[in-house]
Amino acid sequence: MRLMRCLRHLTTRGWTVVRRFPPPTLQAIEAAIRESETLHRGEIRFAIEGGLDVWSVWRGVTSRDRAVQTFGDLCVWDTEENSGVLIYVLLADHRVEILADRGFTPSVEAAEWAEVCREMERRFSADQFEVAALEGVQAVGSILARVFPLLGGNPNELPNRPVIL
Repeated sequence: MRLMRCLRHLTTRGWTVVRRFPPPTLQAIEAAIRESETLHRGEIRFAIEGGLDVWSVWRGVTSRDRAVQTFGDLCVWDTEENSGVLIYVLLADHRVEILADRGFTPSVEAAEWAEVCREMERRFSADQFEVAALEGVQAVGSILARVFPLLGGNPNELPNRPVIL
């Protein structure tokens, strides 16, 4: 099983990401994040990775492990109200992970984030990458609006542009 996963990660590289998330799709995701952030005080980051390096796969690094690392690397935790959310896509494993900063802990159950992830994965498996991403941003935005409703101004604390790792 580990060997098959290694092969999947080796063959899912940059060109796969660009094919699934071409520039117009990345622009649409960025616009959806920007629009969403006019409705709440939270911050959304969207990260896409084709595959992990073979050593990480062989060591058993999971999509969740990598999402946690990416959460820190992208400084999603660095918001005034601890209201950052990362949507992380690992194409080689066909997985979506959503990590939310500690400001969500008392208000949002893990199952709610997991449902958004599973719905995005269902869309991805049907080759509906842009639809999945936009619906995922919208769903996360709805949760943010409930937990961190807009009370006035909302400075843009994190970049809206999706990042390809």
